[in-house]
Amino acid sequence: MAGSARLLIAGCGDVGTRLGLRLREAGWTVYGLRRAVAALPAAIVPVAGDLQADSCPPAWPAGELDYLVYCAAASQHDEAGYRAAYVEGLRRVLGWLAQHGQKPRRLLFVSSSSVYAQQHGEWIDEGSPAEAEGYSGRLMRDAERLALASGTPASVVRLGGIYGPGREWLLGQVRQGYRVASEPPLYGNRIHVEDAAGLLAFLVQADARGVALADCYLGVDDEPAPLHEVVAWLREQLGVSHWAEQATVRRAGSKRCSNARARALGWAPQYPSYREGYAAVLAGASTTS
Repeated sequence: MAGSARLLIAGCGDVGTRLGLRLREAGWTVYGLRRAVAALPAAIVPVAGDLQADSCPPAWPAGELDYLVYCAAASQHDEAGYRAAYVEGLRRVLGWLAQHGQKPRRLLFVSSSSVYAQQHGEWIDEGSPAEAEGYSGRLMRDAERLALASGTPASVVRLGGIYGPGREWLLGQVRQGYRVASEPPLYGNRIHVEDAAGLLAFLVQADARGVALADCYLGVDDEPAPLHEVVAWLREQLGVSHWAEQATVRRAGSKRCSNARARALGWAPQYPSYREGYAAVLAGASTTS
């Protein structure tokens, strides 16, 4: 079935487009739902629609849909924006599926490692308590619960911090002399944008082959790293010698996420650590292979 599978990507932005191109190359029919469909490559069938609108998009695909990947991004970063993008948007898409009598084999909901509140460098896996106190993590958990209770078999994929071409905030900070404390180390978890798309593609293709999926996966590279170590390495690569006057306080927690569950299924990141990933960014390399 894998060669003829039909997939709808709701919120088909950067990660979704990279996912769609991978599955199109594998022979899938891929529909991409987003407001500005002119940005979609020709290989992805455009579905012009707004996840915050009550009416179903007119170009909603007819017939069976084998898979739904929900990977919206909040356009406004406050509590209302997160609720609209993740909880209410998903609720609408599930309603539109029901309206058309479509029952996908599986739903993948793209979540975030922000659902974890741990702050002391603890190792985290899919079984660790996910009890974030901030609105972003809380609303992601609400959306995860909605996905898992939807009546469609579902898996949530909690991605670490995505970086890659066009996602170069940290590089800009380092160029300005970004300083962070080394004690206690602030561990961060990241994944190159190509590996984020690759993991999602790997999971839906595994399901299509009949592999039993778990209800949750962590999407991170092999090496959670202290932020000061990443900054030091980037300074060396960029030839930065000056420091900003003020050390920057990073408010996010410190934790180390394990990708062991995804690796046990056979997935491996193309960029196993920040070194390979940022080297590719700095070299201007971006591949969809």
